[in-house]
Amino acid sequence: MSKATVIGLGKSGIAAARLLKREGWEVELSDGNTSKTLLEQQQELAAEQITVKLGQSLELNGANLPQLIVVSPGVPWDIPLLIKARQLGIETIGEMELAWRNLQSLPWVGITGTNGKTTTTALIAAIFQAAELDAPACGNIGYAACEVALSWRGRGDRGDKVDKGDKGENFTSSSSSSPSSSSLDWVIAEVSSYQIESSSSLAPRIGVWTTFTPDHLSRHQTLENYYNIKAKLLRQSELQVFNGDDAYLSQLGLSAWPDAYWTSVRGKDFLISEKGFYIEDGWVVEKLTATSAPEPIVKVSTLRMVGEHNQQNLLMAVATARLAGINRDAIALAIREFPGVAHRLEHICTWEDIDFINDSKATNYDAAEVGLASVNSPAILIAGGEAKAGDDTGWLAQIQTKAAAVLLIGSAAPVFAKRLREVGYHTYHIVETMERAVPKSAELAKQYQAPVVLLSPACASFDQYSNFEVRGDRFRHLCLAWAGGWKPARVELPELENSSQESIVQSR
Repeated sequence: MSKATVIGLGKSGIAAARLLKREGWEVELSDGNTSKTLLEQQQELAAEQITVKLGQSLELNGANLPQLIVVSPGVPWDIPLLIKARQLGIETIGEMELAWRNLQSLPWVGITGTNGKTTTTALIAAIFQAAELDAPACGNIGYAACEVALSWRGRGDRGDKVDKGDKGENFTSSSSSSPSSSSLDWVIAEVSSYQIESSSSLAPRIGVWTTFTPDHLSRHQTLENYYNIKAKLLRQSELQVFNGDDAYLSQLGLSAWPDAYWTSVRGKDFLISEKGFYIEDGWVVEKLTATSAPEPIVKVSTLRMVGEHNQQNLLMAVATARLAGINRDAIALAIREFPGVAHRLEHICTWEDIDFINDSKATNYDAAEVGLASVNSPAILIAGGEAKAGDDTGWLAQIQTKAAAVLLIGSAAPVFAKRLREVGYHTYHIVETMERAVPKSAELAKQYQAPVVLLSPACASFDQYSNFEVRGDRFRHLCLAWAGGWKPARVELPELENSSQESIVQSR
């Protein structure tokens, strides 16, 4: 029996291990951590004859080497272990690549970009589903790609495990239910640079590139390398959709991407090519060829989400749907009912006329700048976490324009405080934790008559949370608890560097 090792005991890794097991591989799953949750998953997978090794790294010594290594998205592609594996001739792929190999008979939409890809992916999936297509969102959003592959491969002779509605232990991971349908029409995949990097043959029917700004440079080292990783997905896509309003992508334009469909919220005159999608007189307009007449598809006002960036997302989603042959009625229905995406300018609650908005997915300066630009001012901003490399100039300018006060959390707080002082902004408080930030933000919103409290961190979450979703969920919980009745006792915090160590005490 051929041996496969999966690295990373997350949702993606578990799905990959189960898919390999069902294909007849001897499967070992490895993770360097040893949390209680992982121990519980270890026991669950052992019942499925999947060996899980916790608290140790894979050893590539001796004769019993795996023939295949599958890497979860969060595992860097260039760590010594994987470099050695490739040198030894062991096939090394990402979880997304494994899913593609099982699902390549189906048409895919692959969405990538620095910002905007989650909203665009969710909106595309909503449109396809409104057209009565079985088209789950997966990858960096929704299901792990291998969970979708389990659903697809589970039809027919393996239906005992994955029939519609059957969500038994052989099919689901502890962190996510799997798609219940065994008849798929499209795969709608949000694909991160990490997932592209570890996918050699992924080739979507339609590739979408939302934005491009410096991000993840601690992993990819240079902007050129980061760009080339993203570009690989688009080069391998049959049809290409680009955000023509993105400064970097539009500079490259037709010289780099001559056959792409470009989009622009600024109208036909700003369309980079003679075919594409643009906004004119309040409508999304389609021009499929250089000689075809423009056709209005859907009113922009149908979309409930605010901000020009969401109009860009709308254009790319409509372009994708039309290239897939979806009619106007289904597009309009989906857009009208689309609620937005959790953790991306998500309205949590309103307390005494103050809106609390969760933008936890803004994990870099550009996304946080867009988030702040999209809300009413003055706003109380909660920012901070694990800082990333990047240009913070635009973000700082937006703070000066829109923020009445800034509350700083996480390891980046002292650095952000220094940057704010350097640009002459002094209305900030280092509060360190979300538990301190929420009550203080409500207090400051009343003081400054601010209509909005916005969590838009401009940072990764890993200093305090396992991911941005957990961070956003914590913000949501604290906001709803505040609005629902209990009030933490007022906490006095100094204006500048040293926040109080006094714990927050619940009071009613």
